[in-house]
Formats: sequence, C-alpha cells, structure tokens
Amino acid sequence: MKPLDRYTLEGLNTLSRGTLMESLGIEYLQVGEGRVKARMPVDRRTIQPAANILHGGASLALAETVGSLGSMLITDMGRFDVRGAALSANHVRPATDGWVYADATLVHRGRNTHIWNIDITNEEGDLVSTARLTNFIIPREP
Repeated sequence: MKPLDRYTLEGLNTLSRGTLMESLGIEYLQVGEGRVKARMPVDRRTIQPAANILHGGASLALAETVGSLGSMLITDMGRFDVRGAALSANHVRPATDGWVYADATLVHRGRNTHIWNIDITNEEGDLVSTARLTNFIIPREP
C-alpha cells in the first residue's frame, strides 16, 4: 500500500479537529499524488483587525498546511518525519469575504526535500497569494 492509499478526505479533515487548521476553518477538498487542495473562510478568524482583509499570516498557515500534508501523503510516516524548512509568499490582492482556495503542486520530490508551489485564489479564481514551501524529509530514530 502506498502512503496516500491510507487516507480519505473525511479522515484528513477529522485529524484537523482541535488544531490550528480547525481554528482557521481549513477544509481539505482534494488530495492526490503531488497535489492537495483546500479552502479557508475569510471571516473574523482569518482577517486583519484594522483592515478587514485576509491576514497574510492566515494565508501562510493555509499554504504550509497544504504543502506539509502533501509531503506527508507521499512519505512513509512510519520511517520519516516531515518538517517545514522554508516558506515564502507574495500577496497579490486582498480577499475580503467568502472563501480562499489553496492549490498545492509538488515541484520537486527528492530523498531529503520536497518543494511545493501553492497558489491561493478567491472564489472568482483571482490569485490572492502565491507561496513556495520547502519541507525536510527526516529519517526517524530507530
């Protein structure tokens, strides 16, 4: 069985209970080899207090969530841990309401690192933020 075969969307969303992902309202929509899609509401939990627009930190949390899950889904988690190494993003336009959607695509799958591109769009499909995430794949101690 490949690592991805163990997971369902319902199971992955259940694992988010009691975590930051639940606090921010992040919901996984699609998972596949080298691809993860999720959505997050633009609401009181995820906006900046003064400007009433999506907080850049919430966008980064969404980006790291989908990219890290993507690495976990293609890694033997019994033998390896996934740890974020670097995350950078450019915020292109504000989001003020509704949902934003993250689409993570695997760019590089090495033995020790994975690199993901994550585009975050609004409900109209307009780019809100784009991010690049590097994950370390670390062997677990026996």
